[in-house]
Amino acid sequence: MRPTPPRRGPARRALISLLSTLGLAAASAALVALPASASAPPPPAGWTTVFSDDFNGPAGSGVDTANWQYTTGTSYPGGPANFGTGEVETMTSSTSNVSLDGAGNLRITPQRDAAGNWTSGRIETRRSDFQPPAGGKLRIEARLQMPDVTGAAAKGYWPAFWALGAPFRGNWWNWPGIGELDIMENVQGLNNNWSTMHCGTSPGGPCNETTGIGGQKACDGATCQAGFHTYAVEWDRSGPTEQMRFYLDGVNFHTVSQNQVDATTWTNATNHGYFVILNVAMGGGFPGAYGGGPDAGTQPGHPLVVDYVTVQQTGSGTTTPPTTPPPGSRDAYGTIQAESYDQQSGVVKETTTDSGGGQDLGSLANGDWALYQGVNFGTTAARQFSARVASGAAGGVSGLVEVRLDSRSSAPIGSFAVANTGGWQSWRTVPANISGVTGTHDVYLTFTSGQGADFVNVNWFGFGH
Repeated sequence: MRPTPPRRGPARRALISLLSTLGLAAASAALVALPASASAPPPPAGWTTVFSDDFNGPAGSGVDTANWQYTTGTSYPGGPANFGTGEVETMTSSTSNVSLDGAGNLRITPQRDAAGNWTSGRIETRRSDFQPPAGGKLRIEARLQMPDVTGAAAKGYWPAFWALGAPFRGNWWNWPGIGELDIMENVQGLNNNWSTMHCGTSPGGPCNETTGIGGQKACDGATCQAGFHTYAVEWDRSGPTEQMRFYLDGVNFHTVSQNQVDATTWTNATNHGYFVILNVAMGGGFPGAYGGGPDAGTQPGHPLVVDYVTVQQTGSGTTTPPTTPPPGSRDAYGTIQAESYDQQSGVVKETTTDSGGGQDLGSLANGDWALYQGVNFGTTAARQFSARVASGAAGGVSGLVEVRLDSRSSAPIGSFAVANTGGWQSWRTVPANISGVTGTHDVYLTFTSGQGADFVNVNWFGFGH
């Protein structure tokens, strides 16, 4: 049974010496006046903007739902309670919690009702495909002002600008292995920015969870709460060692390198796209490490103000292919490469020696799955399914490759059994009959076995009449 993962590391180590110097650093820095609203910067030469939102719109309106989706309630459906962190607010899509200010900014505002219950906002990009091309770089950046509240009135405040690995969507229990990039985190109104990469296993593991691999920096000039600053992560695949570099106002203050962890941990955290999140939590483990809250002295109504969010990339590709294809964009009767999934749990991509080369999905065992969205079966029913598979499973280890439509909990429309084929790269095409299917569906490949061991690799699959 997988342990309940906190969404972000709740047990950050309190660095008392740092806290005692934060005020001195802010006081000694030169004040830099910045406009409250600025346009998202154009990409530098050689870079391409792949996502941008300036948050322009009428005051009191909600976010552009073509770009963003609201996460509401106190958890993901079926996921850990309180988002796995112990935070106490209920997230809503109400404009009292999430709205544009009419001046080019987004405001995410925690509120408290007469009974003492907290509400706040959390939005995520609909896209979950943000990753650099091979040999390139990706930069995720926001210009924002942390909630302008300090001292006792800020107890329990936990604003964040961050990103999660795409395989988290639909699973909710595979943290931290799928990766998390905390670009900006702050608690208790302190003049400090924490940036962290989460990965590996929890607790402990190669990434020191639930703390993660983190760095921190105070805001110079205006404090993080008193003015706008830019926060960014640059994911660099251009050199021999992949890196995640974190920036505050253009200063690279924290770097996580691929060689800091084992190859499997890095691959599991980076071999997929990411989606971007903005939210203000109240309470939970991270504020708990710095005094707790919220309490009766905490003031509601102080927003995280976001001027813009951009995602830019450079390198061998000019655009990042969408993780979620438009409806009907996959042809059921063509070859669907197994590694082209939109979401997954438990799978690993690896180089294949099968004809045609490329990658296959490996390490498939009981309970693993992969999702392929927008598969178009047309108006004439498909009644056959076939997949290119290989297995080096030990004697007595076998399992089912199943096809389900639109939900992992749907009954399989067809399946076939597979056992050892002579090796993990010894490939064969296995056919199966399925119930008749027409129209456009999300297709799940699910893997079921009576044993816990890996039992199959999949290179590609398709359907026929």
